[in-house]
Amino acid sequence: MATVRVGVWHEIFNFANYGELLALVRNSILAGVVLGIVGGSIGVFVMMRDLPFAVHGISELSFAGASGALLLGINVVAGSLIGSILAAVLIGVLGSRARDRNSIIGVLMPFGLGLGVLFLALYKGRAANKFGLLTGQIVAVDTPQLSWLIVTGAVVLVGLLIVWRPLMFASSDPEQAAARGVPVRLLSLVFMLLLGLGVAISVQIVGALLVLSIVVTPAAAALRIAASPWLVPVLSVVFATVSLVGGILLALGGSLPISPYVTTISFLIYLACRLPAITGSHGRFG
Repeated sequence: MATVRVGVWHEIFNFANYGELLALVRNSILAGVVLGIVGGSIGVFVMMRDLPFAVHGISELSFAGASGALLLGINVVAGSLIGSILAAVLIGVLGSRARDRNSIIGVLMPFGLGLGVLFLALYKGRAANKFGLLTGQIVAVDTPQLSWLIVTGAVVLVGLLIVWRPLMFASSDPEQAAARGVPVRLLSLVFMLLLGLGVAISVQIVGALLVLSIVVTPAAAALRIAASPWLVPVLSVVFATVSLVGGILLALGGSLPISPYVTTISFLIYLACRLPAITGSHGRFG
């Protein structure tokens, strides 16, 4: 039994040659910072608009797009972006009402997952490439992919900054915003497109199954301890970045995928923010 425990611990935490391995994940760490900023920023609006389910639905179609690209031998990031944008447009256009939106997402999720599994079954390349689309790959980010991530992340952030104030108003009180002439439906579609881009680049690091851990969980944690419309996004970005970079650094010391480390750190941060002794009071939207 002791031998088994030692073996399991060695699988999770093994920091032999850690310094040499650290140089291999420089791109992944930079990508983690970019995704932390993007996921933390956009996650606040996801929580305000009650769209965690949509994040999962978009990630499944993003997975299908990435799997199809892998099968065809083309850029996986481009395939992921196509799948995410398609899902975002369908949800944004056809799901103007909450009931319709949930129905559409419920249809897209199994379709995207099934299509992705089909593409992976037909793919005859390395098994690690298949597994990485679902759970993330610590050394999968090369320089071209990092460039894609940075450019796409910049587009998302600039887009958010442009629509930040009206989107905040429309997210917190859509009826009042519409009465004052704010283009609520157009903002919803724009946000869904930005969310699709954010999910697509997130899939490259943590995989399709666990995107929620960097888009939803950090924002949910931030909303437990703050109510300021400016402080909440800052805390959400910090929590997401710590989860990603910390998960990458810990995963480097073991033989497991990155996802268990990222999700564990993210969950522990959320748990800490839930503790009454630490929070004292609840956030406005949490």
